[in-house]
Amino acid sequence: CYLILSFPARRNLFFLQRQKVLGIYRNMLKTIRQVPDEADRKYLRDWARGEFKRNKNATEQDAIRMMITQANNHLEELQKSLALARS
Repeated sequence: CYLILSFPARRNLFFLQRQKVLGIYRNMLKTIRQVPDEADRKYLRDWARGEFKRNKNATEQDAIRMMITQANNHLEELQKSLALARS
């Protein structure tokens, strides 16, 4: 499907995916700042940074979509855990 896209269309897709990934990364770090325990915060921050850094050069579209889905799932789980801890 992506092979038939013109170069500008692929570049736009890349730009949109990059913006989505950066948004997830920012939200992840923002959410991690809400973790009450400092050691847990550090662990989660290091984990998130490591995962995003490890995958920053990915180019295969299916793999990128899968990683975006996984990152969103991790973010939602963290947000749910924090909400439960507050209640």
